Amino acid sequence: MAGAARARKNAPPREEVLAAAMDMIAERGLEKLTMAALGREVGMSSGHLLYYFHSKDELLLQALEWSEGRLGAERGRLLTGSGSARERLAAYVDLYVPDGHRDPHWTLWLEVWNRSQNADDDARERQAAIEGAWHRDLVALLAEGISRGQFRPVDADRFAARLRALLDGFSIHVAVGLRGTNREQVMGHVREFIADSLLVPGA
Repeated sequence: MAGAARARKNAPPREEVLAAAMDMIAERGLEKLTMAALGREVGMSSGHLLYYFHSKDELLLQALEWSEGRLGAERGRLLTGSGSARERLAAYVDLYVPDGHRDPHWTLWLEVWNRSQNADDDARERQAAIEGAWHRDLVALLAEGISRGQFRPVDADRFAARLRALLDGFSIHVAVGLRGTNREQVMGHVREFIADSLLVPGA
């Protein structure tokens, strides 16, 4: 017990470990993120990391939640800004779509969801909470734009589900580096879809 107490006292803050994990994914790729390698990065043994996170699956999920927390704060600033609903929707899409091949956040997202096939109920609920936050923010933005006459009177919840499905599909193509699908092309497709199905001409 004394050794465990010393480990807790000397361990870096959990956020530092999660930030280090994200940095490793960005710099070296997910395949290089092992408990041993992460332990060396933060000055802990892989055993100590397992003491805190219990499994690599839990470490990855917590890293995704931490990354999503940062994105959520940025999304909140964008969506409460002074721009029109159309401008803020463009900012939402820009934040959603990965920066390019091997985008660290999307690389982690894909890995966590791939592992979710064998995840327990708690992990699935936490993953659903991540998706729910993006969905609720988009629905609220769509509802505002509709009320202001900037968007067509669509069903905000149904439109949000469809738009996010489109964004997810294109984003996966960008994140895995599918030949012939880059970020600029994806953004063009999404802008065209929004213009054709949502925007009020001249608004």
